Formats: sequence, structure tokens, C-alpha cells
Amino acid sequence: MSRIPYLSVFAVLPLVLLSACSIPNGQPQKGSEPVAPNQVVDFGTLYAQNCAACHGAEGRGGASIALANPVYLAIVDENAVHNVVANGVRETSMPAFAESAGGLLTDEQINVITSGMFSRWGRKGIIDGTNPPSYAAKTTGDATRGEIAFGKYCASCHGSEGHGGSKGSAISNDSFLALVSDQGLRTIVITGRPELGAPDWRGNVPGKAMSDQEVTDVVAWLASRRVQSPGQPYSASNYTEHDHSEHPHSEQMEK
Repeated sequence: MSRIPYLSVFAVLPLVLLSACSIPNGQPQKGSEPVAPNQVVDFGTLYAQNCAACHGAEGRGGASIALANPVYLAIVDENAVHNVVANGVRETSMPAFAESAGGLLTDEQINVITSGMFSRWGRKGIIDGTNPPSYAAKTTGDATRGEIAFGKYCASCHGSEGHGGSKGSAISNDSFLALVSDQGLRTIVITGRPELGAPDWRGNVPGKAMSDQEVTDVVAWLASRRVQSPGQPYSASNYTEHDHSEHPHSEQMEK
């Protein structure tokens, strides 16, 4: 009885060897070939390779906003997202990913990323019954009014001048403002940053949502605080005064 298993093994072994010999020497088996980068159409793979570094794993947010924010996805137009992914945003840290704009992704891959965000992370009815500000500004903002609106809705967390407070980060920082567009600022004001505990346009003041114009004005005020040389310890005028105070004869020496 104990010899039967061994006999079975010897009976099967020739079949295994024959099947192995049927594969041409040096040729890969079917399905073992690597997929070319421009043929990848899996949303998870494309997002991880191209988006997660800034927007966080699974869209939960990182250096840039969380894309898995259902309020954001309910307000933004899918075509606008597609355009941003494809063409980037000039003068910001958002690059262009489409081949037609100098990137590495095909039109199909851009479509997979865009539609995947909405189908996976969107939530129908999330803003029903509200009157949200428009995604893009419809009027011109006023920085003076914006400073007042900022004090009313934002200063309790971000400080009166936007330099940061006990609950919020500095959002008038010149380096930050140099890396974000006006539309990016508007998006943050409207949709918040839930991954950082920042509320959307409805939650800054209990029972008092920001109006469309107030959002536009706050963005105008923040934009007015951009400087020409971000990241410098002194503004251009202050640096000149500082330099001359230490070297009062510098102008004569240069002449």
C-alpha cells in the first residue's frame, strides 16, 4: 500500500517534463511580459505613481490638497480636473502630465485618473440643500473687503495677518503663496482641508457660511500679499536699507 504514492509520482513526472519541453527555449511564458508604462490603465497604479507624492496615499492629502474630499469633488467640474491633470498649472508646483503638454501620460491614462477620482471618492448629495460658492470666481475680488472677511472667518485659526495661530498654519507665508494659484487658494477656502482639520466654507463661523463674494475677496487679499522674491529674509527695500546701514560708503565705492 505504501508503494502506491511513489508509483503515482513516477507516472506524473514524464508529463511535467514533456510540458516544460513544449515551451520554446528562452521565450517568456504568456502573461509574463512587463506592461509598458504607456499601457498601464489601472487607477491605483497611475495615482500612486503620479499623484500620491503631493496629494497623499488614497487621496488623503499631503503637501497639496486631499483629492478624496467629497466636497471638493462635488464643487469642481470634472473637465476642469482633467485639464489640470493634463496641462498642470503654470507658476505652481502642479506639473503637466499629458504627453501633449510634455508629460508622460496618454490621453487614456489621464481619463482613468480623472474619472477614477470621481467614481471612487465622490459622494452624491454631499452638498445638497446648500448654496456653495462657485468653483471659479465670477466677480473681481476686493482686497480691502477681503481683509475684513479674513478677520471674520479665518483669523481665529490662522492669525489676524495670516501668519499662523494656535489652530491653523501660516497662509500668508510668501513661499506658500508663490506655490499656489489664485484658484488653488479659492479651492482651499471653499472646500477646506479636512485632512488638516480645516473646515469648508460653511464651518468657519457657526451658522454663518461664507458668501461667494466673501470667498472671492479673501482670495484677493491673500493674493495681494504675494512678494516678488519669495523666501527672502528681507523684502527688496528692507534689504537695501539694511545693506546701506552697514556699509554707508558702498555707493561711493561702487561709483
